[in-house]
Amino acid sequence: MKKNNPLFRFATVVLALPNSLSAADLTDLNLEELMAVKITSVAKKVQSLQDSAAAVFVITNEDIKRSGATSIPDALRLAPGIDVGRIDSNKWAVSSRGFNGRFANKLLVLIDGRSLYTPAFAGVYWELQDVMLEDVERIEVIRGSGAALWGANAVNGVINIITKHTSDTQGGLVSAGGGSEELGFGAFRYGKQIDASTSARAYLKGFERDALARAAGQSAGDSWSKMQGGFRIDSDLSDADSLTAQGDMYSADLNQQLTLPILTAPYQQIVGDRAMASGGNVVSRWQHTFSDTSSSTLQLYFDSYNRREAIIEEERHTGDLDFQHRFALNDWNDIIWGLGYRYSFSDVTEVRPDIASFAPSNRGNSYYSGFVQDQLTLIDDTLWLTLGSKLERNDFTGFEVQPTARLMWGPHPNHRVWGAVSRGVRIPSRVDVDMALVGQTLPPFTGPNLTPFPLALTVMGSGNFKAEQLLAYEIGYRFTPNPAFSLDIAGFYNNYSTLRSDHPEAIDTSQLPAYLRQPFYIDNGSAGRTYGIETSAVMKMLDWWRWDVSYSALKSELSSNAYYQEAISPQHKLSLRASVNPTSDVTLDAWLRYVDNASAFTLTGPAYVRSYTALDLRLGWKLNRAVELALVGQNLLDNRHLEYIQESFTLPTEVQRGVYGKITWEF
Repeated sequence: MKKNNPLFRFATVVLALPNSLSAADLTDLNLEELMAVKITSVAKKVQSLQDSAAAVFVITNEDIKRSGATSIPDALRLAPGIDVGRIDSNKWAVSSRGFNGRFANKLLVLIDGRSLYTPAFAGVYWELQDVMLEDVERIEVIRGSGAALWGANAVNGVINIITKHTSDTQGGLVSAGGGSEELGFGAFRYGKQIDASTSARAYLKGFERDALARAAGQSAGDSWSKMQGGFRIDSDLSDADSLTAQGDMYSADLNQQLTLPILTAPYQQIVGDRAMASGGNVVSRWQHTFSDTSSSTLQLYFDSYNRREAIIEEERHTGDLDFQHRFALNDWNDIIWGLGYRYSFSDVTEVRPDIASFAPSNRGNSYYSGFVQDQLTLIDDTLWLTLGSKLERNDFTGFEVQPTARLMWGPHPNHRVWGAVSRGVRIPSRVDVDMALVGQTLPPFTGPNLTPFPLALTVMGSGNFKAEQLLAYEIGYRFTPNPAFSLDIAGFYNNYSTLRSDHPEAIDTSQLPAYLRQPFYIDNGSAGRTYGIETSAVMKMLDWWRWDVSYSALKSELSSNAYYQEAISPQHKLSLRASVNPTSDVTLDAWLRYVDNASAFTLTGPAYVRSYTALDLRLGWKLNRAVELALVGQNLLDNRHLEYIQESFTLPTEVQRGVYGKITWEF
């Protein structure tokens, strides 16, 4: 191994470390505390990670900090079974257990219980979702269907980003830095105790990120800048009541280069697009405790965004009301139930109607829901059965029922075995129903176009599109023999039906002599299955040295036709992290990742992404109790590599090697 290789230098530092460091140096890495972490997303109630009958992984604030991640998608790479691919400087593809893409639609994402789902395409605009990472308490990552509690589109997983209570963020924090790719960034947060029962904080952050690169090395023209600010207030109104109010506002410039189809020679053009997005949200949450075994939560939020791109502009406003009540019916029945209503209104302006159009241009949709779940203790401290279901009504497909059954067995305090059977659905979006999108123009007398006219290949929405369906089978095992080791294994088999596809119909001649149009109508003609295994282990080698290892294997067997082929996620993924504290003031982290070959679905056919290996290193130095310096190197093993390709129009863009420095001051 060459001496200038980063792996060699890291190994040299580790082997030279002393063996006499105290356990207090890595108190944040205590495995007993890790397995006792309280989570809420699996059962919509507080429970320990160890006792959760689901494939759940918790990313802590310390994990995010020591990974060097600068965005939520990058932090999600820490979780097994989550597929994260960076498309360009400001776009990501994120999914769980397959079906990845820029417009992935089978993963529900929340921030403090507020859904980030957009009915535009039934997914998440990741570039619009941000928080001050220093204020994140944890990210709860559930792989597998969470539909029985969280509803439609929680098909393959749920991610809940939970921020800290304001009482834990008192005083000030300033962070700033920059580097080769992270050109410049800064954040300011200040928290204050208003009175004995009320605390608050406010923050402001911003950044500018450099453009990524094409395969030949030229700039991709996708530089990104964003400003965001927000607040949170927590108040104990009484011994039984608490109230939280929080909100955010943001504005972003999302540069991109697009290859757009046109109806005249050369039948495509590259456009430099300065896309823009802005928006905000306000959330209010009231919690009331009736007794030690009974409590309720009422949450109301409003979310709005506006985004303008080269071909289309969308303005969307969403209001959501959610109520839930938990109570113990007796010593062996713990019940939670709830009701919800959401209204979302979208107004689309067709910037390039020759490429993309929506009919109608504006639409409002209502979503009604109710759920009930009962956790039964069959044998005290040994065997638990959870039964539940969610009933939803939407304007596209009417009523949808999504039940689950989960069984967990604890033969010993250090062992947990669980299994689950669940049904989930992905309901239609505006893209599936209202959109007409020209994906490609075939020149005259070219390929399948034997006519003397340009042929516009157009994807058409359909009012007959039905919900996509999943029947999921899961099994898992957790083992924590001692405070120095933990192991988590989950296996799954997912059976999908009525998946999205499309089919051609008769060529439309209404636009002659300008061009012909070949419509491809969206339908439910696909099906398939995925199955695999996900493992994660934590090994505390010494008091000052910890390893985090995760591996996932995914096999996708999905039907396709000549016109539509589903994206195939990487079959193998491996993550290996080493966290070392050489001294009480210095931290050193290395993160090695391998991602297998994958494919992406694009409007012009399947595109292939080769496997890659990435290495990130972080060195942190605590100057004193208030100030910390950090130096982070990202993607150090190659100059650049491809991670994903967007479904439509965006040119392939490669992620580059980068380095940045950061200073954080708390006061």
